[in-house]
Amino acid sequence: MKKLYIIRHAKSSWSNGTLDDFERPLNKRGKANAPMMGARLKEKGIMPDIIISSPAKRAKSTAEIIANEVGYKNILFLDDIYEATSETLRKILSKLEDSYRVVFLVGHNPSLNELAEKLVGFDENIPTCGILEIELRCKKWADMDPKNAKLLSFDYPKKGE
Repeated sequence: MKKLYIIRHAKSSWSNGTLDDFERPLNKRGKANAPMMGARLKEKGIMPDIIISSPAKRAKSTAEIIANEVGYKNILFLDDIYEATSETLRKILSKLEDSYRVVFLVGHNPSLNELAEKLVGFDENIPTCGILEIELRCKKWADMDPKNAKLLSFDYPKKGE
């Protein structure tokens, strides 16, 4: 059994129009939401075996803040997650070590939404800093498939407001 947490980066800033998209930082709301969502994961006792993230500044910051909240240290930043297709994300996940049971994937839309739709039929928008918890009834990441995937939870900063 595997658990995949699909995590969209926290809210980013568009205030500096000269910045390349890759370099956009978190804005004030993003800096507040990322630790809050990390704290929610910690409250549930969720500890990843690995965190893989886009190296784009907003995703990297989100991954680091969430990792800090749950007490996790080593994040793997993969260039291929930035501007990935959902198929690229599936390939990245399928090559993970099978010893990893709990994986946090921190990235961007639309690819995260497309991955969630293909895996569990999730047809809502994943808002910034939104987290999908997906259970995979398989022993190998390469065997990840809609037939063995089940959505367990969907959380986001404004849920419950």
